[in-house]
Amino acid sequence: MQAKTILSIIGVNQNDDDLHSAIELCRESKAHLSVLVTALAAPPIGGYGEVTSTAWIEERERETEQLSLKVAAAKTILQSDDISFDVASVFTEYGWAENEIGERARYVDLTLIGGGLLALDDMRREILNGALFQSPAPILVVPKGHAASLRPKTVLIAWDSRNEASQAVRAAMEQLTAADNVSVAIVDPHASTHSSGEEPGADVAAFLARHGVRVSVNVLASGGRAVADVLRQHATDIGADLIVMGAYGHSRVREWIFGGVTRSMLEQTAVPLMMTR
Repeated sequence: MQAKTILSIIGVNQNDDDLHSAIELCRESKAHLSVLVTALAAPPIGGYGEVTSTAWIEERERETEQLSLKVAAAKTILQSDDISFDVASVFTEYGWAENEIGERARYVDLTLIGGGLLALDDMRREILNGALFQSPAPILVVPKGHAASLRPKTVLIAWDSRNEASQAVRAAMEQLTAADNVSVAIVDPHASTHSSGEEPGADVAAFLARHGVRVSVNVLASGGRAVADVLRQHATDIGADLIVMGAYGHSRVREWIFGGVTRSMLEQTAVPLMMTR
């Protein structure tokens, strides 16, 4: 994936760490940075459909003012840099947030989710769902303490022979071909001609090798541990600075209620994670 436009979503109450990380990523990639400052409106006191209180109106006015101040502050920071950029804002209800985010994510090559946004429990789920489900562009989730980069040296591919994983690999092909080492990690595969192949990982390894990727296959036994835990440990063992994986092999509702690899990796990723669906 060659990123020419990168979307960075910034919460109105965040510090500027995510913005600075996005600036550095766009400078490295020579990409245009599109910043979306986001605020989710609190519902009316007492619930929707009831008489709107004066206190609620005043709160909405304060939230709108905070959003304007955050936009102005972001522009000030960006104007002191030498990258191409634009700044927009969205003030929306929780029920519409996914659509609002998705609408903007459709016109970029990559959506960047930084550690500051990941820490916002009231926004994280809506933002991630919008970026993943309402746009075909991949997301890059960068946990706090890590630098955002599209030039990884060691990459872990979480492979499960599903379409989602295949799409993620194709989206990250530029990063994979440039990496020094790429590990295809498969956890507890079932060898058959209808799932992982008679030799799990051989097909995707051959596909990647034809693109010039320096690839190896690692079949991992879970030993009763969660798949996400196995992948995180393997990423640490090989010194991965990027994980590539597909999102939501099961239904989204099932993932959020009962958990799953996607949700666990998004909530507890130890290294930057590129994901698409």
